[in-house]
Amino acid sequence: QLQASGGGLVQAGGSLRLSCAASGGTFSRYTMGWFRQAPGKEREFVARIMWYSETYYSDSVKGRFTISRDNAKNTVYLQMNSLKPEDTAVYYCAAATVATTSQMQRAYDYWGQGTQVTVSS
Repeated sequence: QLQASGGGLVQAGGSLRLSCAASGGTFSRYTMGWFRQAPGKEREFVARIMWYSETYYSDSVKGRFTISRDNAKNTVYLQMNSLKPEDTAVYYCAAATVATTSQMQRAYDYWGQGTQVTVSS
């Protein structure tokens, strides 16, 4: 089970940190990802972190967002800086039980409930 939190309303240029707490399973071995879905758009890949902490980002967030994990707390984070109005979306965390470098949603087995991020201009 994945529980995402940390969303909210922020002005452009501001920061937020999302958290995703996992329960059950072997979190330390999972690939963890963040996706987002803006109104009227398809869900898209944002970032992922492998079990050995290698990270990858979409071009739209590279240099502004940082994904990290704390295996002792079974938690993955998404630090979002220099936020833009186009970052407004519902953000979802996801877990892949088999190591993957895929950006496809179908590579992930478990999903959190989503947390709303709204960036005002």
